[in-house]
Amino acid sequence: MDDSIKRFDMAAPPRRTKWYLRGLIPLLCAPDLITHKNKLVKTGMEGIKPPYLLLCNHNAFMDFKVASKAISPYRANYVVAIDGFIGREGLLRDVGCICKRKFTNDITLIRQLRQTIKNGDVAIIYPEARYSLCGTTAVLPSSLGKLCKLLDVPVVTLICHGHHVNSPFWNLHDRGIKPTEAEMTLQYTPEQLKTATPDEINARLVEAFQYDDFAWQKERGIRVKYKKHAEGLHKVLYRCPNCSTDFRMTSEGMKLACTACGKTWTVSDLSEISGDDGYTEFSHIPDWYEWERQCVRDEVLAGTYTTGVLDVHIDTLPNADKFLHLGNGKMIHDMDGFKVTGTDTEGKPFELLKPPASLYSCHIEYEYLGKFGDCVDLNTLTDTLYIYPHGNDFSVTKMALATEELFNATVGKVKNNIPGIA
Repeated sequence: MDDSIKRFDMAAPPRRTKWYLRGLIPLLCAPDLITHKNKLVKTGMEGIKPPYLLLCNHNAFMDFKVASKAISPYRANYVVAIDGFIGREGLLRDVGCICKRKFTNDITLIRQLRQTIKNGDVAIIYPEARYSLCGTTAVLPSSLGKLCKLLDVPVVTLICHGHHVNSPFWNLHDRGIKPTEAEMTLQYTPEQLKTATPDEINARLVEAFQYDDFAWQKERGIRVKYKKHAEGLHKVLYRCPNCSTDFRMTSEGMKLACTACGKTWTVSDLSEISGDDGYTEFSHIPDWYEWERQCVRDEVLAGTYTTGVLDVHIDTLPNADKFLHLGNGKMIHDMDGFKVTGTDTEGKPFELLKPPASLYSCHIEYEYLGKFGDCVDLNTLTDTLYIYPHGNDFSVTKMALATEELFNATVGKVKNNIPGIA
């Protein structure tokens, strides 16, 4: 890639939140928390003060607001993806954000987190490294246990409920869900960390991160009044369970449909799916999603998984100033991982390879920024490529599932799994 382009300074030390922002942040967060009547329950937190490590689940932007409420009145440094810094790098650094390129092995982040702890602040990480696609736990990295032992401070989890139902990744419209809930729980003291192995810590954190927003919604009988509740859901549920055809699902209003076989489904105000022909394959959205995962796993184990060669549009984000357009290129995702080819800003050809063992998961976007549609973003330590396939014969959701299944088949089952650290 073009070496003349300014790169984001990933090594800059984390800034402690500026004094004039410490009082402003809670004020900015308060309206949403009040509107959604957020309930925060703390367990084991008596006497726990910074420094500590806070691990949060990730379903919507409101997660950050609840985290701010949970740690108040203390300061924190937040690990944030580079696209969050676009056009506001100075502000985010002053708030206390640390930049990370997703799913890269970056020792610089370890040094920055250790500085946060040395400063006596809260280190906040979203280890799923992306919004959940269907309101359930995304894969966690296997290096999380090692990080906990390295930092040697209390380990706390913050699990939010209702944020995905309120504003799902596939349709961000605020549905006015209330009350939302959150649980802030002490998982380990430094003394307990000393006697626990990394694998034991990982197992406990995986258990702590088990959540299902749609099950939570149904258990509480919270009904969605938004009349376009299903729109966008076909981005996640891309495979028809009636005819097993990929990439022909559509959605509108409260309906899902397959254009290949004609079957339709209705999504209720409790987010339950029912087949309009009287037969329901999956009434629970995550069950449909996990069936898709199994289908992808079967392809991977059979050695047949491939997207074929896709025509794509490529943008790059070397710094926080703006996206640079690299124009058209080619991408294939198959048993050998990702291969992307194109030309850089100087017109020179480049090739980016991401073999299965190098990615335990990947980040995707739906209709990103309303510009070119769905995309996959792939990262190096100095650049982030946003890759937008053309046409309709693909699903970035399937690519994300396949990335995880290819990793598991290549490296061995991930110990369920710190984007940003692993």
